Amino acid sequence: MIISIASGKGGTGKTTVAVNLALSIGSGVQLLDCDVEEPNAHLFLQPSWDRVEQFTSPVPEVDEEICTRCGQCAEICEFKAITLIGDTILTFPELCHSCGGCTAVCPVGAIHEVGKELGTVKVGRSGDLPLATGELNVGVALAPPLVKRVRSEALPDRIVIIDSPPGTSCPVIAAVKQTDFVVLVTEPTPFGLSDLKLAVEVIKILGLPCGLVINRAENGFDETHSFASAEEIPILMEIPFDRRVAEAYSHGVPIVSIMPEWKERFYDLYRNIEDLVTGQNRGQGR
Repeated sequence: MIISIASGKGGTGKTTVAVNLALSIGSGVQLLDCDVEEPNAHLFLQPSWDRVEQFTSPVPEVDEEICTRCGQCAEICEFKAITLIGDTILTFPELCHSCGGCTAVCPVGAIHEVGKELGTVKVGRSGDLPLATGELNVGVALAPPLVKRVRSEALPDRIVIIDSPPGTSCPVIAAVKQTDFVVLVTEPTPFGLSDLKLAVEVIKILGLPCGLVINRAENGFDETHSFASAEEIPILMEIPFDRRVAEAYSHGVPIVSIMPEWKERFYDLYRNIEDLVTGQNRGQGR
């Protein structure tokens, strides 16, 4: 089973939920930190890295001696990563989405692909917990290829927990699609609710089941509960506005390490997710 932990905005406690959930399930789980623009799961887990590799994505390079300036490559590129101005052919690797279209349509074979370094992939473990993470290079705008690369490290015999990027943009889609369940972490504030609504719409479009974890609860803002009830989204857990939780986070310590009673609560969260996924599969006849 693959469980994605997502949020409509940053700072809601998404990584807190992902890390503590993974630690509470016990054996047979793996954590993938797909928040490649700002990965921080490793700060709580202090893993030892078994493998560190540079990740590259193919971008076009033109042999100008062969190029006939026909312009077919520029016509097919939706993102204007390659263009023809007069007799000058220009490439913009920062805009390239590595689709390979320009290479495919070139009638004379003047375009070949070279690797552009996007970031780093690290694979290791923290105790018995396998962990894979990605870190995008500074100045690189395209996160989805690196997100997909981190997801490719998923172990088929494990329960996979994905710490997704925040928001509702392309990196989030790359992280959460084709997962069994999405846990949306939110905070009971007007801003949190506004971004939660956007995230729910994205999850609906993807056709994925979801549930809520409300972090920093008990502040008197009830609209989040009303929204969840109206949308028939189950509230799976509420984490109170607790100084001990905040102190643990500020010291880079998982909640379950200093408050053992929370390990059972996070394990109950997993069991609730498992029941919801099992019930949905049964309803679909799978």
